[in-house]
Amino acid sequence: MNDIRRTILWVIFGFSLVMLWDQWQVYNGRNATFFPSSTPTVAQPQTPTGAGTEPGGSGTVPSGVPNSVPAASSNVAGAGQIGATVPAGAAPAAAAAAARELVVVETDVYKLTFDTEGGSVVRAEMLKHADMVDKKVNFILFDDSRERVYLAQSGLIAGAGGPALPTHKTVMTLAPGERSLKEGSQALELRFESAEVGGFQLIKTYTLTRGSYVVAVKHEVVNVGSTALAPQLYLQLVRDGNKPPGESALYFTFTGPAVYTEAKKYQKVEFSDIEKGSVDIEKSAENGYVAMVQHYFASAWLLGDGIKRELFMRKVDTNLYSVGMIAPLETIAPGARKTVATTLYAGPQEEKVLESLTPGLELVKDYGWLTILAKPLYWLLDKLHSVISNWGWSIVALVLLLKIAFYWLNAKAYSSMAKMKAVNPRIMEMRERLKDNPQQMQQEMMRIYREEKVNPMGGCFPIMVQIPVFIALYWVLLASVEMRNAPWIGWIHDLSSPDPFYILPIVMTLTTVLQTSLNPAPPDPMQAKLMWFMPLAFSVMFFFFPAGLVLYWITNNVLSIAQQWVINTRMGVPPKFHLPKF
Repeated sequence: MNDIRRTILWVIFGFSLVMLWDQWQVYNGRNATFFPSSTPTVAQPQTPTGAGTEPGGSGTVPSGVPNSVPAASSNVAGAGQIGATVPAGAAPAAAAAAARELVVVETDVYKLTFDTEGGSVVRAEMLKHADMVDKKVNFILFDDSRERVYLAQSGLIAGAGGPALPTHKTVMTLAPGERSLKEGSQALELRFESAEVGGFQLIKTYTLTRGSYVVAVKHEVVNVGSTALAPQLYLQLVRDGNKPPGESALYFTFTGPAVYTEAKKYQKVEFSDIEKGSVDIEKSAENGYVAMVQHYFASAWLLGDGIKRELFMRKVDTNLYSVGMIAPLETIAPGARKTVATTLYAGPQEEKVLESLTPGLELVKDYGWLTILAKPLYWLLDKLHSVISNWGWSIVALVLLLKIAFYWLNAKAYSSMAKMKAVNPRIMEMRERLKDNPQQMQQEMMRIYREEKVNPMGGCFPIMVQIPVFIALYWVLLASVEMRNAPWIGWIHDLSSPDPFYILPIVMTLTTVLQTSLNPAPPDPMQAKLMWFMPLAFSVMFFFFPAGLVLYWITNNVLSIAQQWVINTRMGVPPKFHLPKF
């Protein structure tokens, strides 16, 4: 009776922990773990357009950076205001604000929306990637709506006491030209020109290429005034602090800003750390990039090596944050111009593409602390896919190869388990006989182990060696954007989403039960119950995991069961199922 009570208490305790975790996620502003809402809440900026603070906020930018950039707050215009015109009789100030226009440009992979206020990118629709929540619509990365804020901006600032210069709040003129990539064309160009501000004109030229998420952005700084000046170019990404819609907290993926420099390598920062002012990043460099990272997708501003830049992260407004860099330019004489080539990447975390752009950019694809193991595993998975052409079967093949590589370690572990199973009847009889004398029971148990040459821990160490590899494979499958909308067989149309009919999680649970039942039961009754409770509780979580991860675990279970069955038979220990006795 006491054992039953203890078991019930363990179940209640485990369920309470799950519910407590779920409510903790909600309390911290994240989606619920098991029933995430499809639409996150976004705190809209409280400052009006053109007001507020600048990238050079205290505590996040090196000293000496001018505090003269307008607010990085989201733009006011919505998607429905494309082509807005100036009302008749409007006042000059109002006319300047109304002159803004949203321009939609389309390539074979993108539908981008540019705002002529600053020539900023305010919306990026991925034509090759479906939304995670609603598969019937395309995925949106950059956005400027009531629900989400995510923008790419750039502009100029002067030194301390210098004049105001063209920024991302300056209304620009878009040069006439094509607005979609025509058949046979490989590139599409957009040219935004600002009016003269502070004696300077800023010209931004975006070049979009067929089949690419890489956007070349040329910044031309022209001195049309009469005074020489050394302006500074800033590049920044502005985003709200919410997780992507539909993202489960079970995945433990990172959402937030990151920077990379040769000195300190890849540094990612939680929004909460920016909120608390505890950001510790490399603030000055001549290489590297700034990025905003989320599950499967990332955006980044790239600047050529050898150009000095100062990096910053800061809170812009309520639930709004920015990451960027400021590059001082050389003095530009009247009538002269300076051109700075930059790159904006906004797209999926395709590892080979990211590696080709700049050193360290592939690190935005976050494998956690096991990157050193995960990268070769992804390389092998990618090679298998190039042969098999199906990501689901590639996962099965990869797990099979890993099982072959670890065959002898597994054989040693299962041999030890088989020996344990062989002596288990003697152990159980001895425990029953000496249950009133714990000290003698322990001595007798050690004597039996010595006589039978059994190491109780012999089955653990070989398996422990493999755990980091399989954890690394877990992160490879979780982080790889190639799994999004990738079909396997039949009803599995997206390996990155949970099985819609829960067939794979049920199969996974059954294989876990079968594998557990083949292992020798621990002599202690409470340990025996926990041996069943933990894998079953673990299996419940897999009902909410991506199908690709569940497939990997099922394959691992089935191969482990087969190997254990063969080894037990060879050692003369007939495979026998030990069902729980609750």
